[in-house]
Amino acid sequence: MSDPVEHDAAPLDASVDALSDVLDLIHLRGEALTVVHAVGGTDVRHVREERLLHIVEQGSVELLVDEGMQQRLGQGDMALLATGAAHRLRSVDGAAWMTGRFLVEENAASPLLAALPPVIVLRGSDAGLDWLPLSAGLLAAEIADPSAGSRAMASRLLDLLFIKALRAWSAADGAGGSPGWLTAALDRSLGPALWAMHRRPEQPWSVEELADLASMSRAAFAARFTRLVGDPPARYLARLRLARAADRLATTTEAVGSIGRTVGYDSEAAFSRAFTREYGAAPRVWRASRKG
Repeated sequence: MSDPVEHDAAPLDASVDALSDVLDLIHLRGEALTVVHAVGGTDVRHVREERLLHIVEQGSVELLVDEGMQQRLGQGDMALLATGAAHRLRSVDGAAWMTGRFLVEENAASPLLAALPPVIVLRGSDAGLDWLPLSAGLLAAEIADPSAGSRAMASRLLDLLFIKALRAWSAADGAGGSPGWLTAALDRSLGPALWAMHRRPEQPWSVEELADLASMSRAAFAARFTRLVGDPPARYLARLRLARAADRLATTTEAVGSIGRTVGYDSEAAFSRAFTREYGAAPRVWRASRKG
């Protein structure tokens, strides 16, 4: 008998995976999965701030978003509403669909997910989306015959669908050239710099240091970053620091000065001024209002 052949395993390179780090930051988690069987003419309403996806199992559905968008979804199609847009689903001639709900840490997620469109639609019949019917089938199986671990399985599958939808939308040039963190996170040049900023926002990153991570000149990096992200590097870093601070203010009892130092401010006064400019209230006032 011949000895088994060992193959070198290439570890995932976290230094170029800014998308994973952003999703970690917002604490994305698939939370609930339900199935709707609707007769013709039935409307199902979803209020604002519910971050959902829908996959049509049978029939066809009209998706109407409050912002004025309208899409018709057929069997096997999926719609991701990552921004929490209010919407309703209308059964045309009787239909069945699955709805998955996501939980996120809103303080961190809101400014990041707001860069996405209200709805991302993927067609199950499109080339390159073999993963969509496969994942939908696995979700349907867990609903039809739940067993030990079904809730965890459904949660992981929903997370997978969320990420795959972002990838597919970006790969199809769904961003249409519009700036945002997703465009930058999927950019092979900017990804390492964006990852470093998210991993260590308290560090006083210079444009030169970030440009070195991107293997670009200072001028080329600054121009590309601003074009793809929508903010210059220094402005993006400041907003990232304050988003982290807002998360800690809302979820911990840590002292304001300590939080400011944790996210990179030398003094509580400097932190308070920057936070007030961004959020419209001083850190202590903002924290108290969140607990009100």
